Amino acid sequence: MRNHLKKLIQGHHLSFHEMKNVTLSCINNYTTESEIAALLTALQIKGETSDEIAGLVEVIRSRSLYNTTNVKNVMDNCGTGGDMSGSFNISTTSAFVIAGAGVPIAKHGNRSISSKTGSADVLETLGVSLFFTPAQVEESLDKNKIVFLFAPHVHDALRSFSKVRKDLGLPTIFNIIGPLINPVMLHSQFIGVYRKEKLEIVAQTLHKLGRKRAIVVNGANGMDEASLSGVNHLILLEDGKLKPFTLHPEEVGLPMYPNEEIQGGDAKKNAAIMKDVLQGNSSAYLDTVLLNAGLGLYAHGTASSIQQGVELANESVRSGKALACLLNLVDFSKKCTREVI
Repeated sequence: MRNHLKKLIQGHHLSFHEMKNVTLSCINNYTTESEIAALLTALQIKGETSDEIAGLVEVIRSRSLYNTTNVKNVMDNCGTGGDMSGSFNISTTSAFVIAGAGVPIAKHGNRSISSKTGSADVLETLGVSLFFTPAQVEESLDKNKIVFLFAPHVHDALRSFSKVRKDLGLPTIFNIIGPLINPVMLHSQFIGVYRKEKLEIVAQTLHKLGRKRAIVVNGANGMDEASLSGVNHLILLEDGKLKPFTLHPEEVGLPMYPNEEIQGGDAKKNAAIMKDVLQGNSSAYLDTVLLNAGLGLYAHGTASSIQQGVELANESVRSGKALACLLNLVDFSKKCTREVI
């Protein structure tokens, strides 16, 4: 480990295989917490490469028991975190809208690390289980189009890093890989990153991980979600090629709002915001979700354009299908709890 740390501190990159070996050392408890903290800090300062990200992701995913599903064309949507914006749970709310439009969503997430409320925190408050079995994941995806995969539950390999990440309380490579280590083999993905310079690296990594289609976005004013506050910078991965483009909300018929209009809070407040959005009540929160869900539907290929994606997202909400996906997942969670008891 020390040799690898010296290499990183000197500004050199680790190869794909070196990163796999470093990750295995951490997982197998051959390293100290101080060394893990030094590794995460050195990678953050140097700037992670797609090989380093892919090496870490491959090891973590390979240790999960949740990496198969018979459900086809599954996607995930997630921001990497780390933007310190204090926004509500945009991607988690958008996931139910995408699922309501008929796209299977394996929503992978965690508790709060560098934000106020993580996806696991808000969903747990709403009554969603964090501890589905592999068979239950399959059933929920098949019948309800959505399931939640709680990262620490589906990845034993994360335990070696969790305390250090919590103690640091800062963005690290794990903010980038959080959406990438979804153990389900995904067809497509929509990911937000908090730094524009990470767009191409994450898109390259998605290609290396076998995604058929994907969109990576850096939102206006540095958000890790698409924002209504101005111009968003994006990259579309399609047919193995990366296509950069920009998007202003007015191009798809949505109004502008400053990011301060979509502030969240604790899990209870964010749960209330989520239900309010899924009930179709007009607000900056709803319009932000329509933009992000629309982009997700376009990333999946269900929508042939972002404009059509926003329209499908709006229909998912207005028809009640998005809210039904949440209520059905809560009911399914209760059923699973009773089965365990």
